[in-house]
Amino acid sequence: MRTATVERITHETRIRLTVNLDGNGNAELKTGVPFFEHMLQQIARHGLIDLSVEAEGDIEIDDHHTVEDVGIVLGQALAKAVGDKRGIMRYGHAYVPLDEALSRVVIDLSGRPGLQFHCAFTAERIGTFDTQLVQEFFQGFVNHAQATLHIDNLRGVNAHHQAETIFKAFGRALRLAVARDARLGDTIPSTKGAL
Repeated sequence: MRTATVERITHETRIRLTVNLDGNGNAELKTGVPFFEHMLQQIARHGLIDLSVEAEGDIEIDDHHTVEDVGIVLGQALAKAVGDKRGIMRYGHAYVPLDEALSRVVIDLSGRPGLQFHCAFTAERIGTFDTQLVQEFFQGFVNHAQATLHIDNLRGVNAHHQAETIFKAFGRALRLAVARDARLGDTIPSTKGAL
């Protein structure tokens, strides 16, 4: 099984995260940010990865550090679990609707960090959750997973629906990208021979 555990301790957060890329979609989440946990659960369920996150952060100030740092640690854990990327699909994409909302996510486990994030959230907050933190999470992820990620919310009226379609689509795109391709065998999916 392709698994990894990463711990990150700073003056702002204390995080322990375990990922199993060959899991069943199970999630054990404790971040102190309920809506964020709901979104992480979407990644696990739709990505068919097992995800365990224990995070303590300075949420009495703001959720920002916790959300961003979980993104960082998830990126580190993914990079560790996927290894040298031999035999994986490398690319993944998904369109996911939820009622009136529709999002598209495309990922390349390229070894090059890059984020294109296009979502005009219709509300600044979903409950107490700041919608700006969605982009911060994914920026932390791509920087440390060394992945290229394009996120486009194509339509949506309800901000909760907008966010949920993004996280679900990310989970499904990630599931495709880390999937093993029997035709590749033990080769690296790049003409360079390295990713």
